[in-house]
Amino acid sequence: MSLAPRIVLVHRRTELTELLARHGTRGQVEFFLKSRNRTLDEVVDRDQQARRALGDVSAAIPLDWRRGVVEREDLSRFLFAPEDVVVIVGQDGLVANVAKYLDGQPVIGINPERGVLAQHAPHEAAELLHNTTDTEDRTMVEAKSDDGQTLYALNEIYVGHPSHQTSRYRIHTERQASSGILIGSGTGATGWCSSAHRERKSRLALPTPTERKLVWFVREAWPSPRTGITHTEGEITDAPLDVEVESDGLVAFGDGIESDALRLGWGQRLSIGLAARRLRLVR
Repeated sequence: MSLAPRIVLVHRRTELTELLARHGTRGQVEFFLKSRNRTLDEVVDRDQQARRALGDVSAAIPLDWRRGVVEREDLSRFLFAPEDVVVIVGQDGLVANVAKYLDGQPVIGINPERGVLAQHAPHEAAELLHNTTDTEDRTMVEAKSDDGQTLYALNEIYVGHPSHQTSRYRIHTERQASSGILIGSGTGATGWCSSAHRERKSRLALPTPTERKLVWFVREAWPSPRTGITHTEGEITDAPLDVEVESDGLVAFGDGIESDALRLGWGQRLSIGLAARRLRLVR
């Protein structure tokens, strides 16, 4: 007899919950918000909307199915099983945060306001839970260091100094000094990489979310007697992009999560390319 499916609900703490944890009482929260020209009502409304969405999705799970619940802050300590169905209740950014911890599990994104990744309304959860085969497989980025560290991202990976000051490295044998490198997928092509692409008026064709292609951009490379600016953008389809670190204290982090970063020192090598795993997003 096979086990019933396990549905893993992923959510993040609401702004109201975080404010109460910081300030202690609603009165103190209201005073703090007023000092920022904001109201408690708007924060309470969003909190109630998020709780209703989570409650509606939870109620849609059949009683005889297994379930798990995990907050965003606990994702790195949660063990996803291969047969899990992952239901993410929140904004698009939460879907990107979860993607790096998955390996082929179907993902249902739920957001009352309907986003790009979290594109379903709470009332659609019951139907979606019984049909998880219609998926869109989105390309992900993988970074591997020569000391065995690995990092995955759905949108993009940043390589550089954590404070975005000068980073020194070699790329395609050229020594460079810049504020870092961005390597992005088609999903990330509407975000940080899009900004770099637009600012430099690049002629590169940005990939689609399902296309097996990445793009990379060097941020603000500057020439000097020892550093060049010849190799500042490109595509990755087969061979990864190799970076040789020439300054201490560099990092590589994905999707804006700076707390979960690869630490890189002088002389280390980092390869960034297409990940074998993809995000299986239920349509």
